Amino acid sequence: MVQRKSVVISSIMLIAGFVIGFVLRPVIDPVTPTPTGTVAGLVPTAIAGPRGTQYFAANLDEARKIIAGCRDGSVRGDECSHAEEAVETAESRARTKRFLGSGSH
Repeated sequence: MVQRKSVVISSIMLIAGFVIGFVLRPVIDPVTPTPTGTVAGLVPTAIAGPRGTQYFAANLDEARKIIAGCRDGSVRGDECSHAEEAVETAESRARTKRFLGSGSH
């Protein structure tokens, strides 16, 4: 009897704790809205990440400009490797196409 009584009491306390937690959640840790624009025009809300290899594969001229910037030090980061990979892949495909095209005639 005593054990059943303690199980019921602990279950009620557990449920009451969850209910109180859900009720007090907005008070304890209020949700702050994220800014949707710029704060006084000074801070951008999102900074664009580096463009990927697929982007540079579709824009080889831009990739070559980035590679030149990487060599002179004006561009750094992942875009250098992505641009270089895209240009190398495109040049490799062109060489393969020339090789296979010239051997079939």
